[in-house]
Amino acid sequence: MKTYLTYGFAIALAGALLNLVFYFAGLHSDPSKLTLAQALGSLGGLTISVLCLVLGIRARREEVPAGEEFGYGRALGAGVMITLFAALFGIATSYLYMQVINPGFQEMIMQVQADKFAASGMPADQIEKMQGIMAKIMPVIGFVFTMIGGTIISLICAAFLKRSANEMPPLAT
Repeated sequence: MKTYLTYGFAIALAGALLNLVFYFAGLHSDPSKLTLAQALGSLGGLTISVLCLVLGIRARREEVPAGEEFGYGRALGAGVMITLFAALFGIATSYLYMQVINPGFQEMIMQVQADKFAASGMPADQIEKMQGIMAKIMPVIGFVFTMIGGTIISLICAAFLKRSANEMPPLAT
């Protein structure tokens, strides 16, 4: 459990630090720079997630005795558990960021999205309804996307980080 917490927290903390970099660089205060921030955030988040999941699954594999199997299912389970804690910690760090550090950020995201809806020809009353829904489900969307993305990454990483029972580490001489 400690491994899952540690690496899940590392993913959330690194993501929060990445958001702070974007905030101080001015990418989270200007709607015209939001697309760039989202692209860089996605790339940075993917890199952070892959790195922490690989390290976390490897750490969990090292906790299992050498003669015991650490198969695909156990490796995948470790990755999903790390992802779960990352998503939970991510909710807390996102809330802190959007309520304390950059309180206008959520409103800016919703305005940019409303502008996209308006450009596509959506009526104003429908846009207003969509904004109300978006404000309520934003934390849930972040959690769900983190879980989906982390599970996909874990599916791939588990294939490379599994260990069968007959794979014994070399003896130290």
